[in-house]
Amino acid sequence: MSLILFAFVVRVRDGLPLSASTDFEHSKELQERKHQLRTISKTLARFPDKGTVKGQQLNIHFVSSEGVSYMTVCHCSLPIAKAFCFLEDLRWEFTACSNSAAIALADRPYLFLEFDGTIQKLKQQYNKSGGPALEVTLIEVQNELLIHPPQVIQLEEVELANGIENGHVDQSSGSGKRQHVFDTIDRPELRLYMCDLLCFIQTVQNIRLEPVTAAGILSLVLNIMCASLNIIRGVHLIEYSFQDDYEGIWNVVAFFGAFVCCVCQCHLYLFHSALKKHKASALWTAVVLCNLYLVGLRNPLQLMFHVSVASLSAFLTFTRKLQDRSSDCGV
Repeated sequence: MSLILFAFVVRVRDGLPLSASTDFEHSKELQERKHQLRTISKTLARFPDKGTVKGQQLNIHFVSSEGVSYMTVCHCSLPIAKAFCFLEDLRWEFTACSNSAAIALADRPYLFLEFDGTIQKLKQQYNKSGGPALEVTLIEVQNELLIHPPQVIQLEEVELANGIENGHVDQSSGSGKRQHVFDTIDRPELRLYMCDLLCFIQTVQNIRLEPVTAAGILSLVLNIMCASLNIIRGVHLIEYSFQDDYEGIWNVVAFFGAFVCCVCQCHLYLFHSALKKHKASALWTAVVLCNLYLVGLRNPLQLMFHVSVASLSAFLTFTRKLQDRSSDCGV
């Protein structure tokens, strides 16, 4: 019988999962304890460095140190001292293969997924021998627990704290549900792929462009002016086209086409769009063609003005970049 069933490494400040062990057991109580463990991880900042949540057959133990919490679900027959000894070994191993900067800058869950191999080795060692190989370490942990015993946490207290303060800052309430879904995925590579996919979806949904510049405002004003001139000339030309048996209908189409292109250029500059450069090039080409068709109705200065405004708008659309934002994917 396995004494240590699940291990979890999270960031204390927001409960972001950093690594977790692969599951091979799927009992109902284990799933309940894992759900409770995720709930605790969201409110770790409200609890002391050592804590225990007792269950019917399985207990939860955790140790927090240097902004990282090491959590485990153990069988109740495993002595508390050995459980915390396992967490100390886990802490030493994780500290040796990671650095505080990478932990602080982590922006997606399970960034240290390769640490799963180390967790499995430690679990196997404890599950086979019932404890650590070095008795000196166990004695030290026992003495530490006598001086600073872990706080026994009631689940009602955890749920209340989680309702008052959600540790995932600036995230919707659905993030807890997403975390539950990810933690039930047993295969590490699939879990990593799903996390990356969620981060990509969140990034697409939260895309923001750089602030509008003074040149951008000028371009918008000039585009609105060109659009107004095109629509006014087009409306007036409609009357003459009807009177002349639609001989100038294509001139009307050119004016209205140029009007639509000016409006689209404003929208394309203000908002992010897929294939932005291709659309900007197509709009610029359409404006040039419409104005070339109107050579007889506009003098060279007017034509140069409309083409220059379109060129400025296309250039600013090309050069306006996405805003640099760090996406929090703590699912």
